[in-house]
Amino acid sequence: MKVAIGSDHRGTEARIHLQELLKRQGHEVVVYSVNDGKSCDYPDVAYPVSRAVADGAADRGILICGTGIGMSIAANKVAGVRAALVHDEVGADISRRHNDANILCLSGDMLGLRIIDRIVLTWLRTEFEGGRHARRISKIHAIERGQDPGSVAAGSTVAAE
Repeated sequence: MKVAIGSDHRGTEARIHLQELLKRQGHEVVVYSVNDGKSCDYPDVAYPVSRAVADGAADRGILICGTGIGMSIAANKVAGVRAALVHDEVGADISRRHNDANILCLSGDMLGLRIIDRIVLTWLRTEFEGGRHARRISKIHAIERGQDPGSVAAGSTVAAE
């Protein structure tokens, strides 16, 4: 799997650690970081990772900042992105199975490297369930098109245009 990864200065240590973990797991890793450990603004990293995922240049993305909140907010502004802020393996599992999250956002300050490893491995191995959840993803695509999600038919699973 091709994984785009990026961090601001507060997520640098975790990003470098994850780059190696992902490579050992056989993933292709593309790094989008502008900081080299120096202070930077998280939207400057969230945007290129989000674009790579939305445009299909990467299969999934991982973003890390101090809390993960800023990265999540910025990433979710890009159409086609479903970024999930996750703090444990349960959240990693559900974000994939139910929400088809394509970007994982993590806290570099509040999570240790071991739990980050477990979260990332769970998230990468978990598939989207589809079914009733696909309808909900269709409603998210409707919002991205500026439509009322209530206008999506109950049985519809139409993909984004």
